Amino acid sequence: MSAYRFCRTDDIGLLVNALNRCWSPYVPDQPPETPTTFKRSIRDLQVWCSSCMVAFVGADPIGVLIGGKRPTGTLIHRIAVHPSHRRQGHGRHLLTSLSSKLAILGPPRIVAEVPEQLTPARELFKACGFTQEAVLTDYARPFDWVESDVPAQGVGGLVIPVTVDDLVANGLLGDTQPLLCWERSVETLTARKAEIAGLAIANDERIEAYLLYLKREVAAEPDDEARTPATELVSLRSMVDDGGARLRRLLSQLPDRRSVRITKVHPAEISKQILESVGFRPCGEHLLHAARARSN
Repeated sequence: MSAYRFCRTDDIGLLVNALNRCWSPYVPDQPPETPTTFKRSIRDLQVWCSSCMVAFVGADPIGVLIGGKRPTGTLIHRIAVHPSHRRQGHGRHLLTSLSSKLAILGPPRIVAEVPEQLTPARELFKACGFTQEAVLTDYARPFDWVESDVPAQGVGGLVIPVTVDDLVANGLLGDTQPLLCWERSVETLTARKAEIAGLAIANDERIEAYLLYLKREVAAEPDDEARTPATELVSLRSMVDDGGARLRRLLSQLPDRRSVRITKVHPAEISKQILESVGFRPCGEHLLHAARARSN
């Protein structure tokens, strides 16, 4: 007989076990969850244990839902049912139970960023009343991209280092920022600011363009370029309509630009045309699903 319960802050071990038992079979290329990585998701994504649920048969976890909570809404960060217990209504029960709780306690908006290839998850959200709001696209800039010359006209200013705090202080991150995926929102960038470096083009009056990226060690002569981790951009923005010239200039100044990627780009964040003009190509999609909490 199955049972379900919401979790508490002392249930991290249970949630880690449930993720490794129920989620990991669907993502065999990802490392196992650990208490350390789970606590990191609490810091970075505002995962709330009280917005997480586990389904059981006896003492064994057979389903898990991980929820992140912010004033603007709740993120279904992960939801999975053990392969041996699918098609029995467990995923629907987890989602509707959380929805009923949020209908009382708020916030009412619930979102999920579902990888396009996870068809069962997409079908589950649709069956539970979620609607697709947008397609979030992953982009990569390949090793063989050749930098084009940056036009001399209109691309003055200095390239300077910037931090997350600098951009917040200048009003460039936060409420004025276009729609962003959960993991590159200002809340996450602020939580991870010690791991993030940045570059900007500035004139005497303002910052005209900037990028933020995750710091990592750069190997001077990698044995295998294909294995070199991509430089992960977490923010990329130009406030000047210049066809991408300022962004090209900033990208050319990255410590390691052999391979660069940015994930889950909302179409309102930066246009596909601009990204392609500076060398990026689509390499994956997530579908943004949303619903309002309701009592069931």
